[in-house]
Amino acid sequence: MAATSVSALTWPDYAVLAGSLGLLLYIGFRLTGEQHDTVDFFLARRRVPAWAACLSFLATEISAVTIISVPATAYSENWEYVQFFIGSSLAKWAVAFIFIPAFYRYEVTTIYQFLLHRFGQKSQVTASIFFFITRLAGSGARLTMTALAVGYLMGWSLVPTIVIFSVVSILYIATGGVKAVVWTNVFQAVMFLVAGAVTLGFLVSRIDGGAGAVLHTAYEAGRLNVINWGPAPGAPEFWSRIFTNPNIVWVAVLNGLIGSMAAFGTDHDLMQRLLTVETRRESQWTLSLTPIGTLVTLIIYLGLGAGLFAYYTQHPAPALGRADEILPHFVRSAMPEVLRGFMLAAIVLSSIDSPLGSLAASFVTDIYRPLIVRGRSEAHYLRVSRVAVLLFGIVLAVLAWGFAFVPGQMLWTVFKIAGVTSGSLLGVFLLGLLSHKRVADGANVMAMIAMALVNLVLLLLIETKRLALGWSWLVIVGTAGTIVLALLFSLPAGSRSAEPLRTASR
Repeated sequence: MAATSVSALTWPDYAVLAGSLGLLLYIGFRLTGEQHDTVDFFLARRRVPAWAACLSFLATEISAVTIISVPATAYSENWEYVQFFIGSSLAKWAVAFIFIPAFYRYEVTTIYQFLLHRFGQKSQVTASIFFFITRLAGSGARLTMTALAVGYLMGWSLVPTIVIFSVVSILYIATGGVKAVVWTNVFQAVMFLVAGAVTLGFLVSRIDGGAGAVLHTAYEAGRLNVINWGPAPGAPEFWSRIFTNPNIVWVAVLNGLIGSMAAFGTDHDLMQRLLTVETRRESQWTLSLTPIGTLVTLIIYLGLGAGLFAYYTQHPAPALGRADEILPHFVRSAMPEVLRGFMLAAIVLSSIDSPLGSLAASFVTDIYRPLIVRGRSEAHYLRVSRVAVLLFGIVLAVLAWGFAFVPGQMLWTVFKIAGVTSGSLLGVFLLGLLSHKRVADGANVMAMIAMALVNLVLLLLIETKRLALGWSWLVIVGTAGTIVLALLFSLPAGSRSAEPLRTASR
């Protein structure tokens, strides 16, 4: 997506965007004096209201990729992404009642400390490193998506856009910690829900025939298809389609279940929000209610995709390089000022919610404090946490620049990246949560690394068309393979039993 030479924005649009960014920074700086130690910085001392944590989780789950690529997918393909949502909702309930109780039982600061208690330090550190790889890569792709969209809207080139986003993220997260992240997330969630709904209403008003015309036009073109049943069992192409088409309902729901269980249960960026509430029960209810917000968001943004298809059926369709450009193009060319500014702000804010706080938490808690510099004061570790936010912000910006050269829709790119390492993480967590087998600490490490390498090779073969396998199977293969290999690697040497530590009940 190339930046345009002249911006269509007016000063009221800039005012809305500037006001939104200013509010983010105000929240961060306002909370600076409340950060006295790493418990404040990483957990907000578990004093965040459950409703705020729920909106924060939603804002973290719904990124610029959702806001831009979901309408693009509905515009160019259909609504089959809803199938993934079904599996994802099931995964949230599984995480709420299997993962969260264990995290509160051990009173962890990061979820990888659970692996320390269950298996040992090698599993903890390896999982943390895998988290760095997965989260930085996925968030880099998300930041790229936003920078491209905003560059298109504002006439900015890619590098300055990424730099501005990164600086804002670093400033408010480094000063206010996770408490600033949660409360800015609340603002972000309200912004993208309201801006999306108002944009959908405006779009429908610009279509001859209104909502009825949208439904008729999109339905006739197959853009409202939700379920892809695939071939009937027993058909000659049944198994080949099952393994190659990620949009067949059984595959999509299974992938949504396994992939989202990995994302929500083993990714500290999402789980960090759920650990800021006081009790296990509150955390479980927080996660259990998020599918409602996710469903509302999907309806809005899938509706935008169908509406854009109907609109450009009645009007000359733009010549765009990629489908991801369609919503930014409509915002820039057809929407009135102020409303255009609100939609721009929603796109920007959805990406500025970065993973810098959770990355810093994992680095300081899982690696720096126990392995590199031990026994220092809380003031020291708080300073290191803020420096870690800065360094991870720089790495994220560089990755975002690199992803600008990756072809295809970012929605699928993010899932493919996660597929390489997420299965390894989920496999070792499930071993710790569901099995009482004696699994060696080193066996987990070998299994995780082996399956990540296997999935990387599989992804390369898939992308180069040398293997007929859908990318959605990567997380499933990685999860099953990690469990099996860890158990096999443990057979010769055995391991110490993983006895739970004495913990406070909540």
